[in-house]
Amino acid sequence: MILALFVIAFASSVVPATLFLINIRSYPQPPAPQNIAAVSVLIPARNEAAGICDAVRSVLASTGVTLEVIVMDDSSTDGTDMLVLALAASDSRLHLEHAPSLPAGWNGKQHACWALAKAATHPILCFVDADVRLESTCVSRMATFLEGKSLVSGFPRQTTGTALEWLLLPIIHFVLLGFLPLNRMRRGTDPAFAAGCGQFMMVRSDDYFACGGHSGIKLTMHDGLRLPHLFREHGFATDLADLTALARCRMYTSAGQVWSGLAKNATEGIAAPARIVPISLVLFLGQVLPYIVAVVALVLTSTPLNHASSKPAISNFVLTLMLLAMLVDLGVRVVAAIRFRQDWRSALLHPVGIVLLLAVQWYALIRKILGRPVSWRSRAYQEQ
Repeated sequence: MILALFVIAFASSVVPATLFLINIRSYPQPPAPQNIAAVSVLIPARNEAAGICDAVRSVLASTGVTLEVIVMDDSSTDGTDMLVLALAASDSRLHLEHAPSLPAGWNGKQHACWALAKAATHPILCFVDADVRLESTCVSRMATFLEGKSLVSGFPRQTTGTALEWLLLPIIHFVLLGFLPLNRMRRGTDPAFAAGCGQFMMVRSDDYFACGGHSGIKLTMHDGLRLPHLFREHGFATDLADLTALARCRMYTSAGQVWSGLAKNATEGIAAPARIVPISLVLFLGQVLPYIVAVVALVLTSTPLNHASSKPAISNFVLTLMLLAMLVDLGVRVVAAIRFRQDWRSALLHPVGIVLLLAVQWYALIRKILGRPVSWRSRAYQEQ
C-alpha cells in the first residue's frame, strides 16, 4: 500500500508534466494580422485612477484595427472618470460611460461589462481589465486569432513584486497547461474544457448576445472561466492564446490582495466542492510529497544510526522515484519561467507555492460553507 502511494505520487507528477510539455507546443501566440478589423475595446473601471491613463493609452496605441475604446466608470470615488474625460478630449476614439446602479443579483464587473457591450458599436468586442497594458499589435493579432471562433482569451505576462505574488501567480500557467488538454478543447465545444482569462477576452458581438454574454453569468466572480463555459454551452467555439509578448498585467500589489483576489472566485474553480479533494490530492502527491520524502531522506542519511543493523526508513526505489518526480516538477517550472518570463524564485520554491495555493482553495471553501460573503472592490457578494 505504501509503495503504491509513492507510485501514484510519481504518476501525479509525470502526467501533468507530460501534458504541460504537449500543450506548450500548441499554445500559440496570436498570428500576424491579416485584415483591418473593427474592434470595440471595453474597459470596466472602478477606482482605477492610479493606472487608468496608462491602460487607455496602451489601447489607443493599437495598430491594424479600426478602434473605439469605451471606459465604463463603475461608481469610482477617486476621480477615474475625470482622468478618462481628459484623455477623451484629445482622442475621439475614446468614450466614457457611467455604469447604471448595480441591480440586485449582479456582480459589479459583470454588470459593467454587460453595459459596455450594449454601448459598443463594432462587431468585435474586446474586454480588457484596467490593470492590463497592451502592445500595439495585440488587439489586431487577437482579432485574426478570433477567425473561425466565437471567443478567444489570452493570458498576459504577470508582473509581480511581493513574495506572495511571485510565489502564486506563476502557478496559473502550470495548472492551465498541466491539466487542460488544449487539443481536446479545440476539437469541440464541451463546456468541461472551458478556460480563459478575465484580463483579456475577445468575442464576436452577435454570438455574445446570442448566448446572453455577461447577463448569463450575473453573479460569477470568475468570468475568465464562466464566460467561455457559457459560450461552449451554446455550441460556440472558444480558444486560448499566449499573450506573454503582447500584454502585461500587475494583478495585485500586496500579499493581502493576492490572497483575497485568488480566494474570491476559488470555489468556481479548483475549490468547487466536487473538485477540491481530488485536485488537492493530485497536487499534494505530485508536487509536494516528493520534496518531503527527499528532505526526510536527507535528514536520515545525515543522522548517525544507533544500531549497525538499522535499515533506512526509505527504500532506494522510493527515493529514486521521488527524486525523479522532483526533477520533472522543476524542469516544467523552468520551462514555464523561460517561456512566460516568470520569476525564477517561484520555480525554485514550487512546492511552497503549491501548498499556499491549496491553502487559499481550502480557505475559500470553508468560508463558503460558513456563509461568509466575498468582498471585492468595496462590494460584498454572497457566494452561490
